[in-house]
Amino acid sequence: MNLFLDAWHYFTDGANWSGPSGIGTRIVQHLWYSFLTIAVSAVIAVPLGLIIGHTRRGAAVLVGFANAMRALPTLGLLTFLVLLLGLGLVPPLLALVTVGIPPLLAGAYAGIANVPADVVDASRAMGMTERQILFRVEVPNALPILLTGLRGATLQVVATATIAAYVNLGGLGRYIFDGISLYRYDRVLVGALLVAVLAMVLDGLLAFAVWASAPGVDRLRRAPRPVAAPAAELQTTG
Repeated sequence: MNLFLDAWHYFTDGANWSGPSGIGTRIVQHLWYSFLTIAVSAVIAVPLGLIIGHTRRGAAVLVGFANAMRALPTLGLLTFLVLLLGLGLVPPLLALVTVGIPPLLAGAYAGIANVPADVVDASRAMGMTERQILFRVEVPNALPILLTGLRGATLQVVATATIAAYVNLGGLGRYIFDGISLYRYDRVLVGALLVAVLAMVLDGLLAFAVWASAPGVDRLRRAPRPVAAPAAELQTTG
């Protein structure tokens, strides 16, 4: 119980929220590492998934590649990259990219591959080029699944970005690694709770984006109120 009370006292102390090592700064650092990882992962994974989903070629290689990346131990890979490249932002970024790519790659491929074939055939019959079909027909229809892949990648990256503190960077992982080294497990709990809350907030925002992106639904607009018919139109002729 003292562990939770100590963590609560840490949260309620205003001095712990400001300064270069405050909670606010650590959250910003964590978001920055996560954003960089998602951006790099998207640049690699999304075009590859779109092309494979559109051409229907290389799906087996795609599945094998995604599963191989999921099997990589992130902390072990980070240690290897630090030994190879030294300290800095690049090793944790490369290690985190292996976490972000598989969900984005799977989402991009599955979204395009699940667009109804008759919709694609109708677009070709209208004379649209393959590029136009991909970006004007398939991508809008695949947007909910694409965003679902982004949602999964964001959750995994945010949860794993704590490893940045393992190589003396910032972020919310600082509380976890520093707490373990100092035997201050209330700080470990503080870091774990902050990561969980941050992940849930981002998940809620992306869940709303998935809900709002369903094609042809236009959920963000209010439905027009029905207009009452004029009384003259309601009267029947005798």
